[in-house]
Amino acid sequence: MVDTDRITGAAKELGGKVQGAVGDLTGSRRDSVEGRAREAQGAAENLYGQAKDTVRDGVDQVADTARDLGGKVRDTVGNLVGSGDVEDRARRAQGAAADTYERAERSVRSAAREAYDQAGDAYEHAGDYVRRGGRDVTHQIAEHPVAALLVAGLLGYGVGLLIHGRD
Repeated sequence: MVDTDRITGAAKELGGKVQGAVGDLTGSRRDSVEGRAREAQGAAENLYGQAKDTVRDGVDQVADTARDLGGKVRDTVGNLVGSGDVEDRARRAQGAAADTYERAERSVRSAAREAYDQAGDAYEHAGDYVRRGGRDVTHQIAEHPVAALLVAGLLGYGVGLLIHGRD
């Protein structure tokens, strides 16, 4: 199952690319900077969704493996039941296996929550970095307008080639 943050992030990233390219072509510094910021925000949101998917898949895989292992232990114990001493040992082993399974599941879930929280923090901080980067880009454009126009022209030319192809 794909996380919705991945879908919305990809859409924002694409929209930001388009807005930035349009801003470059029209000379609108505001649209260009906003587009780049939206593109970076979309990329961050997409990565956040990918992290959530990865954690969710990892937790599911570990839980499935632990369940399979628990079932095998239960089957083995069931096959051994019959003699008194073996039955007693088998029940203790079954109890120990169940305890180990529960501890492993708690550990995996705890690690998943921690990874999820870290991904959330990274996503939240990405907005700050995007805003700071936008201010830096604006400052560089203001200090070097000719170079900025040259870069915008080259980007416009590149977009034109991509849209119309080489004839």
